[in-house]
Amino acid sequence: MAKDMTLLWGSGSPPCWRVMIALEEKQLQGYNQKLLSFEKAEHKSKEVLDINPRGQLPAFKHGDNILNESYAACMYLESRFRSQGPQLIPEGQLEQALMYQRMFEVLNLSDKLSNVIYYNYRVPEGERHDSAIKRNKENLATEIKLWEGYFQKVEVGSYLSGKAFSLADVIVFPVIAYAFRFGLSTERYPRLGAYYDMVKDRPSVKATWPPHWLENPQGGDTLKEF
Repeated sequence: MAKDMTLLWGSGSPPCWRVMIALEEKQLQGYNQKLLSFEKAEHKSKEVLDINPRGQLPAFKHGDNILNESYAACMYLESRFRSQGPQLIPEGQLEQALMYQRMFEVLNLSDKLSNVIYYNYRVPEGERHDSAIKRNKENLATEIKLWEGYFQKVEVGSYLSGKAFSLADVIVFPVIAYAFRFGLSTERYPRLGAYYDMVKDRPSVKATWPPHWLENPQGGDTLKEF
């Protein structure tokens, strides 16, 4: 079945990574894949545009089914291959509700991380303002503290929706890993750090760890002050 799948992806991209984790969890190794370079603008190539007209990664195809949005791809894989690998959607209503909440809530963290990490890249030099930089950092600090608080309310060793690994972890972990790669302190945020240390050793995560992160484990210190 995996031979009918094609994934075009970029190293270090949380949306790409979460699809790869989902594929590993559902025991769908052996799919067709190609690593593309963002720096070389390969995500704008015809090869990508034929699958994803937005020119973004991931570009994912299963047979005639195209799912380029990472949430859609992960949810599709769990639905289509529910009996394969671990069940990623909890049966319990409380756990399932929490899973969906955290899955979609992390969009806030992703957005605020990007506003800080890529501010100079996105905003032309003449349009940058110290007030905007300060506001972005304050918003991110508040958001990170919120997530640290979520883990303080549950037992050590818990996943995002309970005792079992779920789609929430597939979706959220790459974002948290991204924050630590850019210098987030495990001393200031020990519960987030404990979650990161626990999930990074999961086989599906280790098997899909971004290759350029292996070559260069420290991505930057943008978040060291948070």
